[in-house]
Amino acid sequence: MRTVAVVGASLAGLSAARSLRKRGYDGRLVVVGEEFHRPYDRPPLSKEFLAGALGEADLALEAHDEDLGAQWLLGVRATGLDRTRRALRLADGREVRVDGLVIATGAAARRLPGADGLAGVHVLRTLDDARALRDELARGGRLVVIGGGFVGAEVASTARALGLDVTVVEAAPTPLSGPLGAAMGGVVSGLHADHGVRLLCGVGVKGLSGERHVDAVVLEDGRGIPADTVVVGVGARPCVEWLEGSGIELDNGVKCGADGRTGLAGVVAVGDCANWYDPRARAHRRVEHWTGARERPDAAVATLLAGGAVTPGVPRPPYFWSDQYGVRIQFAGHAAGADSVTVEEGAVDDRDVLAVYRRAGDPVAVLGMNQARSFTRWRKQLAAATS
Repeated sequence: MRTVAVVGASLAGLSAARSLRKRGYDGRLVVVGEEFHRPYDRPPLSKEFLAGALGEADLALEAHDEDLGAQWLLGVRATGLDRTRRALRLADGREVRVDGLVIATGAAARRLPGADGLAGVHVLRTLDDARALRDELARGGRLVVIGGGFVGAEVASTARALGLDVTVVEAAPTPLSGPLGAAMGGVVSGLHADHGVRLLCGVGVKGLSGERHVDAVVLEDGRGIPADTVVVGVGARPCVEWLEGSGIELDNGVKCGADGRTGLAGVVAVGDCANWYDPRARAHRRVEHWTGARERPDAAVATLLAGGAVTPGVPRPPYFWSDQYGVRIQFAGHAAGADSVTVEEGAVDDRDVLAVYRRAGDPVAVLGMNQARSFTRWRKQLAAATS
């Protein structure tokens, strides 16, 4: 291969570029990024950066002396892929002819219909999103977070520590029931009540009120929740629309094998936009976690450089963490399909818990709340059991 392009300049894209060089690729390397920023770390955006404890320089993912010998095309969006000519089309009219392609375009925050143009309404996905939200939270007042997932919970935790009046609205009966299951989702989301944050569950949002600036969140049951600032945290959609018509199969992202390969030769996908095949579950899963974006690109790059002539390994069980209200929450594996969950260490009321999820007696996932040492041990056991 003489030219490889990586589309996406966040963690997954940077990890892929690093793996290309580490594995001996010495040809032309082009990295395309829609944002103008060099690669930066996203997890602190809802925590330390939002609180003002970290600056923008602290978010940098590249070492100050790191040089991948890449051509960086930043502030430009990919708009299409011509598979016949092997040409990557960009929004500014340029084309990049490629021999190999790594798709790492990530995901974009879902927005609330009808909220466009209303001041005080935010999503949190990018550095620019975090800048705008940080400035608004500095004014204090009443914050309503729509969506009780991890990003929403982290924003609520940060805002509460800053002294804001915070309400979290979640349409599901229990927050985090998807990734953690209903029982442990309820335990983790109990942190909101522990710290004086109102949690309203089982009710959807009808819309927002306000003329130029939001002043309330209107619920489906008719209630209005006064708000000076609103954060919409209702998930993300994979950024793959630019690949329509390319011949690459799209299904909840880019549909891939267990090594990131797509149905188009010389093209792999990694990160939040990639729907990888999971041999353990015998199904495809799209993993939106930092660890996957760091680890999986190496396997995809190995496949790309070998022309697909490698036997894919079994990826480690997904792992993610969250910091909320001073509690470190860690999770590995898949809660879906577990038929039991037991607290092995600690106490639920103390938010100091090590819980193991099992299916037919075999561990399939583990959750830790302020149980770093025990969690690490169980995570290793889980990886060994599922490999």
